[in-house]
Amino acid sequence: MPPGKMVQLPPSCLVLALVLGAADLILCTGINRCVARNFGHDSVVCECNSTYCDGVGPVSLPPLGQFSTYLSSRAGSRMEPGRGQVQVNSSGAGVRLTLAPYQKYQRIRGFGGAMTDAAAINILSLSAGAQEQLLRQYFSEEGIGYSVVRVPVASCDFSTRLYTYADTPGDYELKNFTLAPEDVNMKIPLLLRAQALSPRPLSLLGSAWSAPAWLKTNGALVGKGSLKGQPGGKEHKTWAQYYIRFLEEYAKFNLTFWALTTGNEPSAGEMTNYSFQALGFTPEEQRDWVALDLGPALRSSSHPHTHVLTLDDNRLLLPHWAKVVLGDVHAARYIHGVAVHWYLDSLVPAEASLGATHRLYPEYYLFGTEACAGWSPLDRGVKLGSWDRAEQYAHDILEDLNHYVVGWTDWNLALDQTGGPNWVKNFVDSPVIVDAERDVFYKQPSFYGVAHFSKFLWEGSQRVGVSASGKTPLEFAAFVRPDGSVALVVLNRSSSAIQFEVWDPAVGYLPCTAPAHSLLTVAWNTH
Repeated sequence: MPPGKMVQLPPSCLVLALVLGAADLILCTGINRCVARNFGHDSVVCECNSTYCDGVGPVSLPPLGQFSTYLSSRAGSRMEPGRGQVQVNSSGAGVRLTLAPYQKYQRIRGFGGAMTDAAAINILSLSAGAQEQLLRQYFSEEGIGYSVVRVPVASCDFSTRLYTYADTPGDYELKNFTLAPEDVNMKIPLLLRAQALSPRPLSLLGSAWSAPAWLKTNGALVGKGSLKGQPGGKEHKTWAQYYIRFLEEYAKFNLTFWALTTGNEPSAGEMTNYSFQALGFTPEEQRDWVALDLGPALRSSSHPHTHVLTLDDNRLLLPHWAKVVLGDVHAARYIHGVAVHWYLDSLVPAEASLGATHRLYPEYYLFGTEACAGWSPLDRGVKLGSWDRAEQYAHDILEDLNHYVVGWTDWNLALDQTGGPNWVKNFVDSPVIVDAERDVFYKQPSFYGVAHFSKFLWEGSQRVGVSASGKTPLEFAAFVRPDGSVALVVLNRSSSAIQFEVWDPAVGYLPCTAPAHSLLTVAWNTH
């Protein structure tokens, strides 16, 4: 492991350097400051162990007339709290962001990550105390408010082996359907612990990567292949029942699912030699399978209120996919939303994909179901302390929120230092990286990239209008929360500090500064 280096921390905390072995640990006096470690990238990670982890704790806002700020930056701030006075008059300095609460848009559903086999393996590789600490960081009141957990239905690439829950050939009745040891011994116990820590019910989201091999045209879990036969036929009906059985088995552990997707990345199963688990669907096949099989099966099951999200693939496929599936009344009546992944987002403008889909089908919500850094061959795997990746996250979340998306789900909740385990070596990054040998975990900058949204934008928060007085590199979105308070998230990806003021006609002027390469959440009461 590279030796840690001394890092510049914000002046608001006293820095004590503790030389432990090869690493310089920096501790701050005060409540739960970041223990910063530098691994040679553009910023730092925050190290946590069984007895200590940084965090701002539960957030309460100051009385009317003051506002709160929370700052994270490439320079080393991590959710650093600040206070300001609301002014009666404009300072006239810098750009003005004007709040327009009468312009109302979508309401937030929630933020979260995925409990893959790999995430579960990594969390459980820590001591009991460190496991608890990690789960608290995501799910507890003092953590960052995750309320969504995506659960792979059987194996995916972030598993250590290939399996489904019905690997007995010809078992159309699913008599031998059984959850895997990965579910019973790892994912389910961790989900129950996360639920126990969370102040609100978790929204579980199930996605399957592949049907059992015997139901597929290629007779394998990987590669190019789709369901045998036609929608309405026995293979398609069995695959719909497989989802129902999954819901029933998890329900026995008191875990109910808010939603299911129609299957992870259906376009992958249309690609020759695709390297891991996939099930191909064209939008037409997916439309007919939902209309004839999945929809009716769910309606007549003991879980008829489970939402169904179509697509679960890149926004590149929108609005075409939505037109095919939602344009058909027989399929559309069973569907609640459209699930999108963040890969290749740079190839297609949000307006042409998300915006167009929302305008065509405003009654169906848009939901982000997968994102990770380090997936591209040009920038692969784990980068401990990469601030650039935190900016990628924050930019994507802001762009999504400004185009009607109601929630955003990260990929693996935790990975090891290689970005695995992954049976096909498709290693990527995660907001939490576990070092089991030292019994510590590192909170990456990307953890805070999500936290600036997830901790403040509670379920039911509504996006409202906000506009800049002139051209500015700042990216931003504003929300009125269920209690009437306002949260504004501002991203500055430029290399200079930017002064700005927020004008909320209901309260006055809020003078702020967004340091270079920073993420700022500003929050205030309006009554």
